Amino acid sequence: MSSKPTIPVPKATSAQKARARRVYAALEKSWPDATCALQWQHPHELLIATILSAQATDISVNAATPALFNTFPSIQAFAQADTADVEPLISSIGLFRSKAKSIVEASRRIVEVYEGQVPQTMPDLLTLRGVARKTANVVLGNAFGINEGVVVDTHVMRLAWRYQLTDHQGKPDRIEGDLMARFPRSNWTMLSHLLIYQGRYACKARGAECPANAICRHYGSCDRCQG
Repeated sequence: MSSKPTIPVPKATSAQKARARRVYAALEKSWPDATCALQWQHPHELLIATILSAQATDISVNAATPALFNTFPSIQAFAQADTADVEPLISSIGLFRSKAKSIVEASRRIVEVYEGQVPQTMPDLLTLRGVARKTANVVLGNAFGINEGVVVDTHVMRLAWRYQLTDHQGKPDRIEGDLMARFPRSNWTMLSHLLIYQGRYACKARGAECPANAICRHYGSCDRCQG
C-alpha cells in the first residue's frame, strides 16, 4: 500500500543512483542490526512514542513509555484519558504538556474516525495532532512496512549532505525528495535506520570525537572525512 509522493522528488542521474547503491551497501555491512530505537509492541504505541520523541532522545522516551503504556494499555484508554493523567507519566520529556494533548487528541480521532486503528496512509496520519511527515514515515515504515518516504532527522540531514546524497542542506523535505529519488523505494525505511546508526555511533557531529570510519573516508565530503 503506497501512494504518489506528496513532496517534490527530482529525477536522479545514473551516477547519483550508483553512488547511493554503494553507500547503502557499505552502511548495511557496517550496521546489519540497524532498526528503530523506539520500543513498542502495537502501532499506536509506536505512534505515541514517536510523538514523544520530538526534540527528545529515544533513551528518554523508552524510559517513560513502559509506565505510560501500562497505565493506558490500549488506544481506547488513551482516548478516554485526561491530559492531566498523562502529563505526570511523561514529565521527564521536553514539551510534555503539549505532547500529552497531542497524544490524547490523536487517540480520540483514531477511535472516533478510524475505528480504533492507526491509519495507514500519509494523508490520514497527517490529520492527527502532533503528527508531521517525519512521524508518519516512522509509523508507516516500521509498524506497517509501507515505504512512503524517508525519515529525515538531524543525523540523516547531516550525513546525506556529507555523503553527497542530496543537493540541499537544512531542508528536510528537499533532502527527503533527493533520497527518495536516489534510493529504491524498498530501501527507504531501512536507509534512515542505517544513516541514524552511522550518525550516532561513527560519523558524529562537529565538535565530537570523529573516529577513522571507512565509510566517511570513502564517501565523506568534509575536511574531517578526508583527514
